[in-house]
Amino acid sequence: MFKVLLVDDEVFVRKGLLELIPWESLKLSIVGEANNGAEALDLITQLEPDLVITDIRMPILDGLDLIRSVNEHAGLDLIFIIISGFHDFKYAQQALRYGVHDYILKPIDEEEMTAALRKLSYAMGRKRIAALTNEDLTTSAIMEALVQENLQAEDAGPYAAALGLEGKSGFLYAVTEIHAGRRDKPATVKQFQEALHSLEEGGAGIPVFEQQPGTFGMLLCTDGITGGHGGLMPHLERLRAALSERLNTGLSLYAGDPVDTLDHVHRSYAEANEAARHKYAENTGVIMYSDVKDKPLYVFDMSPVLASQLIMQLEEGNKKDYLETVNRMFRLFHEQRFTPQAVAGSLSRCMTGIIGVMKEMDGNDEEILGLKELAERGHGHWNLQMLQEHFQQAIQEAAEYIARLRKEHCLGGIKLVKRYIDTRYRENISLKSIAAEFYMNAVYLGRLFRKTYGVYFNDYLLELRIQEAKKLLRQSDLRMYEIAGRVGFQNADYFVTQFEKLEQISPSEYRNMLIDKE
Repeated sequence: MFKVLLVDDEVFVRKGLLELIPWESLKLSIVGEANNGAEALDLITQLEPDLVITDIRMPILDGLDLIRSVNEHAGLDLIFIIISGFHDFKYAQQALRYGVHDYILKPIDEEEMTAALRKLSYAMGRKRIAALTNEDLTTSAIMEALVQENLQAEDAGPYAAALGLEGKSGFLYAVTEIHAGRRDKPATVKQFQEALHSLEEGGAGIPVFEQQPGTFGMLLCTDGITGGHGGLMPHLERLRAALSERLNTGLSLYAGDPVDTLDHVHRSYAEANEAARHKYAENTGVIMYSDVKDKPLYVFDMSPVLASQLIMQLEEGNKKDYLETVNRMFRLFHEQRFTPQAVAGSLSRCMTGIIGVMKEMDGNDEEILGLKELAERGHGHWNLQMLQEHFQQAIQEAAEYIARLRKEHCLGGIKLVKRYIDTRYRENISLKSIAAEFYMNAVYLGRLFRKTYGVYFNDYLLELRIQEAKKLLRQSDLRMYEIAGRVGFQNADYFVTQFEKLEQISPSEYRNMLIDKE
């Protein structure tokens, strides 16, 4: 597999590419993602990708500066593909002078992108095979040639000798998936090889191939496994348990069927990776292709109704309800045998909806780092239980943030309502008319007003009007019906009644009392 790094400052563009392109069938593996050129430069040094697919216009370090920096860095031999908008066309032309392999215009056309990647993958494969004929037979390069169907039967002898498998027959490809936590760095191929070498059962002689960070392929020789085909599962279970103990982490094994010769290892490789697609449907740490090949898988996203229900429960802050919905979702993933891609699509739908709610409330995605990391980093190395735990933590964080945003909005909204009353109390306003003005439910508005200010809406409005009426009684000789109209009362008798209710004296008596004092 050739390693690919995706670089774009829009996370959903990267996620779109991940889901749009059949990477595995093109013999390509996404090993990392970067938000900008500076991040990409660091990841290039760490991951050593074969291909970088990058946007041009990005913050901190743009695509053109990234390509220039890589070209100036001794020892880096990368292929670049640019994805660009029409308005970046001249910029893309300039990048081509730096040796960029190709550019693809946005919006990305699936067929065009796939065709370009297929052609490039084939060219890289032929180049690698040519390098192998020059005696540079590293274990990783040989293993890659085996799994990519690039080995002819007549070449099996030199390859077997280079791998230390000369004279042996019967081979099985197994994928080891390390279940690293969200904060943990994936195990390196060196760490994995050291763990293998420390095993008592001939681990030092097992060739290893890093498919992607945290996922390693092993080429096992079956002629040394006792019990024939029936002994494979116990052997793999012991191997998994021993590796898990050495690496001090959980892991899963996915095994293809045994093949007789090296030139057929690509079949076992394909079967092992197919077995891995059943990871969320099975309850075992070892999955053999022969045990699951006839079991159907569900390849579509879950019902949008369930995603909408989860988002609504989060908005409403119903923790018990949204956690139960998450449990239902993950039971569904297991019982209906969702593929990892279908699970990823389903969770992506939920996360997109949650982030949409947050943005509608003018929220900041930096406040929901759990959800953001889950969307950006992915979750390919987790089993279903780990994925559920991380997803629950992320949406609980999101639910708490949405609740804070709602509280802030309510406080801000009720302040606007109070300001509206303070400036419009002289008009013919009511709780119902104000609720309609602010697109709120009248009952809810009344409760919120009392909770915020400790007084009923009608009492507050009446107090404002009566205080203004007392002012007019003191400072003018307006008649009672005129004062009533000035302070928002449509009926003078009702005004008098409410004045007496609040002040324990009639308006006329209040005015006469002031005159008598003079």
